[in-house]
Amino acid sequence: MSETQANNPLHGITLEMILNQLVAHYGWEKLGQEIEIRCFNLDPSIASSLKFLRRTPWARERVESLYVHMLNVKARQN
Repeated sequence: MSETQANNPLHGITLEMILNQLVAHYGWEKLGQEIEIRCFNLDPSIASSLKFLRRTPWARERVESLYVHMLNVKARQN
C-alpha cells in the first residue's frame, strides 16, 4: 500500500539534503544564528551536524522547521 504525502514537504528528503540546502541558502554563520547549536557555530561541518541532529530530536525538529519556513518563503517570492 503506497500513500502519497503531497502535503508533507519533508517526504522523500533526507536530513543531509535538508542541511545542505540550508547551508547553501543561509551559510553556516546565519544558520548558527537561527538555530544556536555548537555544531553550527564551532568548526561546522555536514558530518558533525548530521551526527548531532540524528541523536537530538529537538534540534532536528528546529532544522526541519527552518527548512519548511525557507521553502515557504521561496514559494511566496516566485
